[in-house]
Amino acid sequence: MKIAISGKGGVGKTTLAALLINYFRNQGKKVLAVDADPDANLAMALGVSDPENIVPLSQMKEMIAERTDSQPGSMGGFFKFNPKVDDIPEKYARQIDGIKLIVMGGVKKGGSGCVCPESVLLRTLVTHMVLLRDEVVVMDMEAGIEHLGRATAQGVDWLIVVVEPGRRSLETAMHVKELATDLGLKKVAVVGSKIRSAADEEFLRKNLPDFPILGFIPFNDKIIEADLKGQSPYEAVPELLKVGEAIGRNLSAA
Repeated sequence: MKIAISGKGGVGKTTLAALLINYFRNQGKKVLAVDADPDANLAMALGVSDPENIVPLSQMKEMIAERTDSQPGSMGGFFKFNPKVDDIPEKYARQIDGIKLIVMGGVKKGGSGCVCPESVLLRTLVTHMVLLRDEVVVMDMEAGIEHLGRATAQGVDWLIVVVEPGRRSLETAMHVKELATDLGLKKVAVVGSKIRSAADEEFLRKNLPDFPILGFIPFNDKIIEADLKGQSPYEAVPELLKVGEAIGRNLSAA
């Protein structure tokens, strides 16, 4: 199964990604966790003690130059648009209790429509992971779905939009669904986050009638504290593991 997780910043995407990664790992699946959000913190959510020591792929200038036949840090010029990426998950992933974690990192864009070696390598890698890997892939995306090209998007089994009760979050969900539809990605679902009451659940059900809702993550101050302390959310709030299991089962059954 290939899963992409999106939503506006701070809504709880990484918490959901960590819960699903943990769920599939506990199901005995091989799991490739991909942090594709430039504001990378999936390693911390998975309980990595030294996330600052993980070098994002986009910062591995020598490796990118070698794979794309380019000059490190260059923009423009000639370079390969089909770099070798199939060995990257094995060579550069951090191993975490049976999970392989890849941190993509951000690409500094020199204007809209930037095409540079870093972006080409990352996009090629995402395509490889979605279309050719024989394992569960869970991608923690940025607010949009910029890493997904048309062919890649059609290979994603589910795009999950994490939504909190609020108009801005609803607008993000609608925008992401429009982008997904344009790319031919048909399976788009929602997980509610920061849910304080049944009224919050009803608000999302009423305002997102066209989305399957896979479950709800409750609001809990300890989740915020865990982020501040560099802990995984389910270590701080063990009952989240049950929430993750329920969402994972709903996802598998959908």
